[in-house]
Amino acid sequence: MELLGALKKHFGYDQFRPLQREIIEDALAGQDAFVLMPTGGGKSLCFQLPALMRGGLTIVVSPLIALMKDQVDALQASGIPATYLNSTLDREEAKARWRGLHRGEYRMLYVAPERLMLDTFLERALNWNIARFAIDEAHCISEWGHDFRPEYRELKKLRKHLPDVPIMALTATATERVRADIIKELKLRDPREYVASFNRPNLTYRVVPKKDPYQQLLEFIRSRPNDSGIIYCASRKSTESIARNLNEDGIAAKPYHAGLTTPERTKHQDAFLRDDVRVITATIAFGMGINKPNVRFVVHYDLPKNIESYYQETGRAGRDGLPSECVLLFSPGDVAKQLHFIEEKSESEARIARAQLQQMVHYAESRECRRTELLKYFGESYPSMAEVAGGQAVPLQHSCESCDNCLQPRETFDGTVHAQKFLSCVYRIHAKHGFGFGLGHVVDVLRGADTEAIRQRGHNELSTYGIGGELKRAEWQAIGRELLRLGLVECAPGKFATLWLTPAGLETLRKRTPIVLTKQIHIAEKSARIKRGAIECDEVLFDRLRRLRRKLADQRGVPAYIIFSDVSLREMARQYPTNSTQFRRIPGVGEQKLKDFGEAFLSEIDSHLATNHRRSCF
Repeated sequence: MELLGALKKHFGYDQFRPLQREIIEDALAGQDAFVLMPTGGGKSLCFQLPALMRGGLTIVVSPLIALMKDQVDALQASGIPATYLNSTLDREEAKARWRGLHRGEYRMLYVAPERLMLDTFLERALNWNIARFAIDEAHCISEWGHDFRPEYRELKKLRKHLPDVPIMALTATATERVRADIIKELKLRDPREYVASFNRPNLTYRVVPKKDPYQQLLEFIRSRPNDSGIIYCASRKSTESIARNLNEDGIAAKPYHAGLTTPERTKHQDAFLRDDVRVITATIAFGMGINKPNVRFVVHYDLPKNIESYYQETGRAGRDGLPSECVLLFSPGDVAKQLHFIEEKSESEARIARAQLQQMVHYAESRECRRTELLKYFGESYPSMAEVAGGQAVPLQHSCESCDNCLQPRETFDGTVHAQKFLSCVYRIHAKHGFGFGLGHVVDVLRGADTEAIRQRGHNELSTYGIGGELKRAEWQAIGRELLRLGLVECAPGKFATLWLTPAGLETLRKRTPIVLTKQIHIAEKSARIKRGAIECDEVLFDRLRRLRRKLADQRGVPAYIIFSDVSLREMARQYPTNSTQFRRIPGVGEQKLKDFGEAFLSEIDSHLATNHRRSCF
């Protein structure tokens, strides 16, 4: 098998991930392709392996200069002739690489779009034997994408300058509209479209009520003393203060945001990639294309603005397939902060942003399987999706076994009386004026608040005024949002998000249909560690191998995972290879890494076995 042989030789793996083989075969046949694979799905291999199996140069377009060196270091560690051209190189180094390109010494070149599309660059490139273009983070070309970059629009000229060179466009997240835009803008010719499953089975999803957020975060990180992770925050100020507090509490952390200088951002990112710091506190400026496979947790300290961003950011955890955690600290107060930011947008942008935020809040407050909710957003069904009958969610028949709602189902209660009060109040307000009011005002009427808005409109004279005094404001708001999710109430788009009853809500009110509501979580329970994708091994040996890996990485000036991934180390600590033949069977051990590192790791395993028994019960 030519493909499998090349895969093992260069990358050390015995089998492909889903869709990789088909994509690679298309690339080798000179076919244009569009590839949508979630983070950690193995996109890079789809253009790296073809580059090694056919002559010529593969040019990889990447928007992130800071990550090019990291990606090229990883390829070179596997014995693959690759290089990059960007502004971080001094004049002499750049000239040396240009000479190498003209001589055909490289199989892969990483370059930013604005550099590639310079007339002088393209003129020189015409002299190279270019085999294909790989456009990474291709969603950046679309104005409908979540991270549009104008410089990517220039890439559509590639077809004009080099009409015969095949193009592969790759992204980790794109709606159908964005997919169509990418294909149109890049002028892909009859491309094969590959869309992988968005499911990341090794990730655990959890939403935790935000009460004392820094202490919650500190406790979480301290309980995982060997793990590294990313903390996403809504503001630059938060990234700075949280990083400072973590360092004072003995946890090495660095902030990352657009307000830092480019050298500062690069320095902080490199420290994280090389495990010099365990935690990076970041705004959304951090992460696209991040190649660190052993990020064990992603915590959202604040509410993300939409599900697409949330999915992409959580996707930076567990790229190596080992169990990793995604935690969202949620407070209804964060919704108000996001709405404040939205008010600064134009009305057309704000309308979309409000709808996206509402979807995010529904996800955070839902009692359904988190995995099902996420996949549904991307148009994918999950096998254990709950059935809906008569407007009520039937309990899940199957569990994803890796989200809080499946592992610890939320408590429910008979909320018929509360639902009737809320629906009746919405109905009475609408009947009085012919139009509705917002959630906050409805809650004020229910609780009998003495406000100017209520007195001016005569809502203190409604029969529903003050009938909900037994519940707190936040509890009524949560009930209102759940009735929205159940489709009994609708919310008008726009700045004034007024409420009215749907036909189903009106029928429920008239027939006094029983309604099951969800109890609010009042404490943050600690979840059981999920073992989906775990590799049980000799943890003492694994720790020794990690220290050896770090030493070798420091000697070479590269991040530790470029030597070997955690998956490779765990398999070594499980299988105890004692010779080259056995070592070659470890995932991630290709010919070059066997040659460069085999002796050192075999010696460490032998040394461990000299004083320790093999663990045999896994």
